Amino acid sequence: MKIIPLLLLVVTAWSAVAVEEPSPTRMNEVFGAELFGDGELWQDDAEAVAGRLRWPQESLTDTQGSYRRYADGEARVLGARPYSLTLYAREGRPESLSMVFANKGDFAGVDRQDDGKKRDAAIRDFKDAVKEDARVIAATLTEVLGAPRRQTFGETPETRESVARWDWRGHAILLAAPKDEYVAVRVVRVAVADNYGRATRVAGLRAALAARVERRANGDVVVGQMPMVDQGPKGYCVPATWERYLRYMEIPADMYLLAMAGHTGMGGGTSVGAITANVELYVRRHGCSIQTVDAGLETRNIARYVDKGLPLMWACYVNDDLEKSITERTAARAGVADWEAYARELKAVRKAFRDARYQDRERGHVRMIIGYNAKTGELAISDSWGHWAAERWLTVEEAASVTQGYLSIIKW
Repeated sequence: MKIIPLLLLVVTAWSAVAVEEPSPTRMNEVFGAELFGDGELWQDDAEAVAGRLRWPQESLTDTQGSYRRYADGEARVLGARPYSLTLYAREGRPESLSMVFANKGDFAGVDRQDDGKKRDAAIRDFKDAVKEDARVIAATLTEVLGAPRRQTFGETPETRESVARWDWRGHAILLAAPKDEYVAVRVVRVAVADNYGRATRVAGLRAALAARVERRANGDVVVGQMPMVDQGPKGYCVPATWERYLRYMEIPADMYLLAMAGHTGMGGGTSVGAITANVELYVRRHGCSIQTVDAGLETRNIARYVDKGLPLMWACYVNDDLEKSITERTAARAGVADWEAYARELKAVRKAFRDARYQDRERGHVRMIIGYNAKTGELAISDSWGHWAAERWLTVEEAASVTQGYLSIIKW
């Protein structure tokens, strides 16, 4: 992929500028955020960095964390309007930052236009915003850090970007602007950029995943340590859920990059086949593969994978009444003392949904199945909607009423 021509013109225009190394204070002014403390971001406490940035915690596991802010229209970073601002952490230290500006997921208005002419105008506005954000950010960084160099960043053709790169005190600042997709600034360690973003495989993954399985006294068996990624107010359930699964497997990922690999449309709508094929290429570089699961939603089938620490990607449909019901029941479930009585109460639910089918083709969705309870006949699901949707429970019959029949796993 190529940086858009306008960005190249901006970089060329500033190529003769010589600058002195800016101080951390100056860099904070340039970014418009208290990003750098004493000038060494990678040694800071991740929670402290997120605190001074005012980016809320999105996810926290034993090994990794993330802090994400969906910015309002008044926010400015590097002179442009950001949409998603994310700090990724590992072992309590910052690992990388992702700042996404104009992009086809968050950019307001395009996916809401029914009139063809208005939609075309909104798309032109989006494309103009991508060009302008790239131009402004390139000029801002070049003015303070000098001319960038160009390189590629990423492991596979569909997840590889052409970037403009500036280095400052052990930080590589990468600007990517794939044509008509998004503008993103990533901050990574210089060593990571020097290695073109290629990540190393994690040893002992099979044992680590098995150790994450939680077995509760009430019969719940659940995959623990699942990172959360909040897709925000856009239809990015597929790329966001894949990002969650990849990060669970200790493989770096970004939903905006995955959306491009999945040919996601304006506002959302991802080709499951395209994103699966491209994720397959990516995970193979990490010693893993994607396997389609040809099995029903019965707890015994789900147990074959969850017991090994493997959640299942599940394509289904969203039904608002059902979503409300399982959210309310999950909340009540937390206070259950008599689980045999609870299982008896579910018989009425099971009977009501035994032959029900809610398959609205306009409400397609992808989520994860992360657990089961063989005694109660329930499945645990997890959605990319934030903390409240990290673990909810529904009966096998309810799940069958909305399934598209597609299940898959990432395996070692």
